[in-house]
Amino acid sequence: MKTWKKTAAIVMTAAMAAAVMTTGVFAEANTDTSQTEFNILGGMSALSKGYDDNVVLNELQEKTGIKINWETMSDSLSEQVNIRIAGNELPDAFMGVGFSNYNLTTYGEDGTFIDLTPYLTEEYMPNLAKILEEHPEIRSAITMDDGCIYGLPAGEQMGTAGIGADEDYSIFTIPQFSMINKAWLDDLGLEVPTTLDELHDVLTAFKENDMSAKYYGNEAGTTIPMSTGFDQWCWGQNIFYAGFGFTNWPNDVISDLVLTPDGTVDFICDNDEYRAAVTYFHDWYAEGLMDVEMFSQSDTQLIAKCSQGYVGVSTWWYIEELMGEYASDYVFLPVLDGPDGTHNVTVRTGGATNSGQLSITSKCESPANLLKFFDEWYTPEVVMQLQYGPIDVYFTGQDENGVWLSITEEEAKEKFNKGAGELKGENEVAGPKLILSDYYSTTFKMEDRAIERLTDLYEFWMPYVDNACVYPIDCVFTADELDTIDLYKTDFENTISENEGLWIKNGGPSDDEWEEYVDTLTYSCGMEDLLEVYQDAYDRYVAAE
Repeated sequence: MKTWKKTAAIVMTAAMAAAVMTTGVFAEANTDTSQTEFNILGGMSALSKGYDDNVVLNELQEKTGIKINWETMSDSLSEQVNIRIAGNELPDAFMGVGFSNYNLTTYGEDGTFIDLTPYLTEEYMPNLAKILEEHPEIRSAITMDDGCIYGLPAGEQMGTAGIGADEDYSIFTIPQFSMINKAWLDDLGLEVPTTLDELHDVLTAFKENDMSAKYYGNEAGTTIPMSTGFDQWCWGQNIFYAGFGFTNWPNDVISDLVLTPDGTVDFICDNDEYRAAVTYFHDWYAEGLMDVEMFSQSDTQLIAKCSQGYVGVSTWWYIEELMGEYASDYVFLPVLDGPDGTHNVTVRTGGATNSGQLSITSKCESPANLLKFFDEWYTPEVVMQLQYGPIDVYFTGQDENGVWLSITEEEAKEKFNKGAGELKGENEVAGPKLILSDYYSTTFKMEDRAIERLTDLYEFWMPYVDNACVYPIDCVFTADELDTIDLYKTDFENTISENEGLWIKNGGPSDDEWEEYVDTLTYSCGMEDLLEVYQDAYDRYVAAE
């Protein structure tokens, strides 16, 4: 599977764009250049101190003769955006919001967002225009069904090719890495499990021997055999479902959707394997092997438990980050065979191009001027600093090939009294950042944590993957299809998640409960309509390759 070589519906989109242009829907670019001060509302990292004093942004403003009044927030962003749009109190642009294709199409068609197509040319945005010419799949991915573009492209093509691997898998391909306390195993004379049944026995031994107290000297009864979140990004329980033929982790398309090798789209949430999985893990929960707080705890609470030596098995990207001073006692727990001796990891999509990070509103008088500022974001060295931090702060020097090197964890702590991750969070700017895969070899070295994760992904985890089919995140949906997704998706996902949690906690489902559940998905949550939408979009995607 070549994650970054997938080409979106270029033929279809180009044809639509031509048809729209023929009818004259596309307006010419607004040549007004009188406005040089702009108001932008958007998101920022919870660690960010805001953008007013951001060195990189201020240099870009000075270079382009543009002044930006930033109104940024990490909390309540969606609420504020909805209020402003509903009240027609629009900024000149929204940045870092993460609008879906449905939002973009809706706000574009009602005139809230302007069509950016006339500006994506060498005259107005030469840097971006060059990228779009060299990567037509990016233009396709940001073009809506009506042929218009309502947001600038964003994406980070971080994959295993960046570490020299022959096959390029996105860093998001397997989001959860499971790990186990090997020191506890050795103390008990046990081997690293290879099946779910073996893991069950190991967790039982961890509990019965109170290994947190026995091995680390913690208070009696503090041992938690397994602790994760529930349906969470990198710290959920979903990796353990592989023994039943799937891993239904959250994703950017729709949860519980799978793509089979023959190109058929299906939902696993009404399959017998899914029912068997939730039934199986209820026994673990009832026996006290799974953390009773898994359905309510935050990632911070999970880290606190693990870093105190309470937890035997958990999930995260990095053992060191989760287990703290006890990290050396842990090893990765492989993908485990289920009761029938098989496993299957449903690999995840992610990291594809999207256009929900920068949209210009009808309030803006001089879009060309504002886009001149954002065109600077599409140069490698600038986007590098917007993603991680300024040169001489996050980037400390260049190697013999002129590739920038990022600050190490030790250097960050010595110079700034904080880790490299926290330093990145303080300096990162949300918005239309497009990092192409070749930047890691020509402009800046991939951060050490990403190299570690990609190496683990490629060398340890991918050999367990039997089927690398993945539903492409950059499928293009028609307006009617987007309406169907908007109508059903939230209720569909919530219904599945709520029942899954209840069955793990309380047991089930009985035959009657299962029948009622499937009926709800089918007749109230639009499962068949959603399947048709995703199948049709995928078929068009493949036909246009």
